[in-house]
Amino acid sequence: MRRKLPARVAAPLAGLTAAALVGGLGYVWPRPAPAAAQPVSYGPASQRAASFKTTGWSQSWGAAMQRPIAGGEDEGPNWSVEGFGDHSLRQVVRLSAGGTKVRIRLSNRYGTRPLRVAGAAVARSAGGAQAWPGTTVPLSFAGARSATVTPGGEIASDPVPVATAPLEKLAVTLRFPGSTGPATFHRFTTQPAYRASGDHLSDVGADAYTTSTDALYYLTGVEITNGNNRTGGGTVVAFGDSLIDGVGAAPGADARLPDALAERLAAARSPLAVVNAGIGGNRLRYDSACAGEKATARFARDVLDRPGVRAVIVHLGANDIRVTPGDPCLRPGGPATAAQVIDAQRRLVRAARARGLTVIGTTILPMKGALFPVWTPQVEKERDAVNHWIRTSGAYDAVLDADRIMSDPADPDRPRLSYVYQDGLHPNDAGYQALARGIDLRVLR
Repeated sequence: MRRKLPARVAAPLAGLTAAALVGGLGYVWPRPAPAAAQPVSYGPASQRAASFKTTGWSQSWGAAMQRPIAGGEDEGPNWSVEGFGDHSLRQVVRLSAGGTKVRIRLSNRYGTRPLRVAGAAVARSAGGAQAWPGTTVPLSFAGARSATVTPGGEIASDPVPVATAPLEKLAVTLRFPGSTGPATFHRFTTQPAYRASGDHLSDVGADAYTTSTDALYYLTGVEITNGNNRTGGGTVVAFGDSLIDGVGAAPGADARLPDALAERLAAARSPLAVVNAGIGGNRLRYDSACAGEKATARFARDVLDRPGVRAVIVHLGANDIRVTPGDPCLRPGGPATAAQVIDAQRRLVRAARARGLTVIGTTILPMKGALFPVWTPQVEKERDAVNHWIRTSGAYDAVLDADRIMSDPADPDRPRLSYVYQDGLHPNDAGYQALARGIDLRVLR
């Protein structure tokens, strides 16, 4: 039976994220000239990942990293606070695009000590913690089998000649020889991570991987290349809160909005990859112990710095305007006004435009009727104002009108029951599919 999701995870994402709609529900505008206002800087260019056009690399899978925090009764336990000791960690990811070479990216952004990795490997997934026999390939880092990632740092493995296909699943295994300290991680996922005591880096079977949690650790990206930067490719980053993160999607079904978008692109034979950079509960204006750094602070790391990024889909603001009674994950900061949300979104748009990215905005979906405190008449007023600006301002290159897709025709302030998860707010699998079907793929190319 599926666990009941907590308010701090479910409400975090009262809106949606994707691309442009067709059929009269969305609007596509010519890109306006760069704003005359002072540009927003998110770090020196020397620290940013090179684009697909210059390197040929795309990020085919990715996750946004968070500070360690203990699990709760709703989302279940995780290993982030305790970290790892003499363990092997196996995590399964589904690629969105394929290539001829693979490399992984590890993050120790929130680590308190150097992260020692005694070995790493990739293999084709055979389901659960199993690897397909004969497919395990060891990874190296600057030519060495082991690596150390400094606190606050990130490292990429050397490329290995592993041919991959769109929507293929890989098992990525890391070997830790000793105590890691608290682990940089991603709190919510629909695919478990598996842990084994001792060295089981090359195991094909799953017998040693006796424990699992619904969270991700250290792994922030899996990247692919075809060795040719003239074949198309590149990455679309879905950036936002719990709707992007996938709250409401069935566990293990790859049914989140970025997953559904990746399936559409694969069916269209597009070489574009899709990365899920959502964090449940994320806000534009304030950090959260549970929901990551504020979006304006993490935008460079989670969007601009990812290899090959060409477009970004933004859904944020629901957790800023919602009511927050007694929720420690939405402190500090009370409900924001629509003007404050709009100002923060403008900052993201300017930063994306400075990198030449296509920027897609998403309206906030209906919030009335959620089974936890989130909605008031004042919240509805702010939501309507934000949505009106997203639809009509021309700030975005395109708009996904998730509000209109998800709303109940009998009461547009509520989501339609056939598309909503049991929390009364987030989309279910059918809702995510409906949103993905509305995306005009031409906007992303």
